[in-house]
Amino acid sequence: MKVALICIDKPNALDIRTANRGAHLEHLNGSGVVDLAGPFLDEAGAMCGSLIILSVGSMAEAQAWAANDPYAKAGLFASVELREWKKVIG
Repeated sequence: MKVALICIDKPNALDIRTANRGAHLEHLNGSGVVDLAGPFLDEAGAMCGSLIILSVGSMAEAQAWAANDPYAKAGLFASVELREWKKVIG
């Protein structure tokens, strides 16, 4: 199943994002379940959230992946949403 992970950063948390970016990218690349990933950008072009498409066996697997993301462990996000997603184009 495909799951969209939609995360919005806490206000003024770019320093947390920057400090944990390397570990986050390792988590993305090393897990084998990430189809697409990238940051949301604010009006100034600064990173302010994340959209990640996971290919997993269950919602529980997606929840575990999200909980183990170094960004989540560092307390970066104000909100996290997991939604089953269907690819139509691309």
